[in-house]
Amino acid sequence: MILALYEHRDGVETHDGNRVVYDVAANEAWFGAARVEGQALRWELGVEADGAKLAAGVEPADGWLMRCDRIDFPPGGIAYTHTHPGPGIRCLLFGSIRIESGGSTNDYAPLEPWFESGPEPVHAVASTTEPSAFVRVMLLPPEWEGKRTIRYVDPADEDKPKLQKPTVFFDRPISL
Repeated sequence: MILALYEHRDGVETHDGNRVVYDVAANEAWFGAARVEGQALRWELGVEADGAKLAAGVEPADGWLMRCDRIDFPPGGIAYTHTHPGPGIRCLLFGSIRIESGGSTNDYAPLEPWFESGPEPVHAVASTTEPSAFVRVMLLPPEWEGKRTIRYVDPADEDKPKLQKPTVFFDRPISL
């Protein structure tokens, strides 16, 4: 299967299925059928990815969840080295963020996406001068419904102050 992210600058209308639509201006998200008049991001789980901003091969099982959430960082926010229980595509909404994973470091600007596999450790550092936020869609085993997914590689990081603020829009089961 392929998880793909598309950008729609002038709106989008979708039908039911394994897809998420995020309204950038309204900060709202829908699973399946949706209509957005302005700028929107759309994630699709399927077998092709023509025209996608970013696409990645994934291996979810029937009954897994599509979680859509947003992570906001104040200036200088850090997500200490961590993993997640499933893969996903993130897209920076504003600010900037540096992602270190798999031996490489990448800086992202607004509306630039990146893929995280889930088990590969990631370290994220937001802009030191301005707020930053990204929206993401992750594929998760069903036992993670409603639960926090971040797992710190170093247990000592669990006790450090966390400046990032998550907002979960939904967890919805997918059917393959």
